[in-house]
Amino acid sequence: LFLPSFQDLFGVSMVVPLMNLHIKSLGASHTVAGIIGSLYGIMQLFSSTFVGCWSDIVGRRYSLLACILLSALGYFLLGTSTTVFLFALSRLPVGIFKHTLSISKALLSDLVSERDRPLVMGRFNAASSVGFILGPVVGGYLTELEDGFYQTSFICASIFLLNAGLVWMLPWSEENTGNREHQQGSKGTGSFSANRDLHLKSTTNGAMASNNLFRSPWIQVATVLKRIKGIACSDLWDIFLVRLLMSVAILLYYNNFSLALEERFGVKPLFAGYLMSYSSALGVLAGCLLGPITKLYQHNTYRLLLHSSTLTCTLILLYASALSIWMVILSSTFLAFSTTIGRTCIIDLELTIGGNEASGTLLGVGQSVTSVGRIVAPLLSGIAQEFSPCGPPSLGVGLALVAILIMNVNKQKYCSHGNVKLK
Repeated sequence: LFLPSFQDLFGVSMVVPLMNLHIKSLGASHTVAGIIGSLYGIMQLFSSTFVGCWSDIVGRRYSLLACILLSALGYFLLGTSTTVFLFALSRLPVGIFKHTLSISKALLSDLVSERDRPLVMGRFNAASSVGFILGPVVGGYLTELEDGFYQTSFICASIFLLNAGLVWMLPWSEENTGNREHQQGSKGTGSFSANRDLHLKSTTNGAMASNNLFRSPWIQVATVLKRIKGIACSDLWDIFLVRLLMSVAILLYYNNFSLALEERFGVKPLFAGYLMSYSSALGVLAGCLLGPITKLYQHNTYRLLLHSSTLTCTLILLYASALSIWMVILSSTFLAFSTTIGRTCIIDLELTIGGNEASGTLLGVGQSVTSVGRIVAPLLSGIAQEFSPCGPPSLGVGLALVAILIMNVNKQKYCSHGNVKLK
C-alpha cells in the first residue's frame, strides 16, 4: 500500500502544477480558470463523505479499484483536452472519485491494531510526501518537451493503471491473510502482527461487503445516507471542529507565504519555494519518527495531539512576529514536524473514537472538513492581508488557540488514566 500511495501523489504532482499554464494556453480567462480550479475542491467536498461511506458498504477492494480506474480515466481525458470544455470535463471523474489515499488509510486502519496505527499512518504519509516532492521536478522536465503536458497526463494515467494492478494483486483472500498473520506472529515482537479479533471482524465485514456489492443501488444509497446521518448525530463534532480550525490555521500560514516574505523581508519567491520544499522533506522525516514519538507518549494520541497543536500555534505566532528571515526558517523547520504529527494524530483519534467499522465514513467526513478549510482559508487570508502581511498568520494563531481550548475543555471525554478511552 505504501508503493501505490507514493506513485499516486508522484503522478498527480507531475500534472497539477502545470494545469493553470495549460488551461490559459487553451484561451481561458483568469476567471474561467479559477472557476474550473474551484470545481475540483467543491466536488471533493461533497463526494469524500459519500465515497468513504460507500467503501464501508461494498468493501475496500472494489471501492479502491473503482476510484483508481476512474481517476485514471480523468487524467487520460486531461491528456486529450484540446479545448476548455474537455479540460473541465476531465476534472469531473477526478473530483468525484480521487479518494484513493483516504480509502487506503481506511484499509490500513482495518489491518493494523490501534497501538500500531499512528506509526503505520505516519509511514504511509511519508511515502506519499516523497512522491509529492519528486513529482513536480519530473513534471517540470517533461513539460519542456513537445506536447509535454499531454505526455505528462498520459504518464499519470498509466501510473494509476499500474496502481490498479498492484491493488488487484494484494493478498485479499482470507487464507492468504491468515497465513501472513501466522508468519508475522512467528517472527517475534519486532514485526506488526494483526490482532486476531480485528482480523476476524475484518474478514466478516469483507464477506458482508462482497454481498453488499450486488445490492440494489438504491439500497446502497439509503445505507450511505443512514451512516452519514449517524456520524452527523454523534458526539464527534469537537474532533471535526478541531480539525477544521487547525486546517484553516495552517492554510493561513501557507496561503500568502511567498508574498508575505517578499513584503516583509524582500525575499524572492524562489527562496520561498526552496523553503517550502525543505519543509516538505522534513515532513517526510517526521512521518518516519512517529513510532518513537508515540512510544515516548505511551501511545496517548490525545496528549500528543494537544502538544503538537500547541507547538503549531506557538510556531505560527513566532512566524507572525519574526524580525528576521532566520526566525522564519526556524519556525518552518519545527512546524513541518508539528503539523505532520498533528495531522496523523487527528485521524487516529477520529478512528479510535468512531470505531474501525466506519473508518471509511469517518475519513471521508474528515476530508470534507479539510475541504471546507481549503475553501474558507483563501477568503480569510485575503481579508486579513488587507490589514497587514502578518494578518493571516495572526488570525491562524487565534483559530489554533480556540482549537486548543476545545481540546482542553473536552479532555475528560477522551482521556482515562492517561490513555485514549474507547467508546
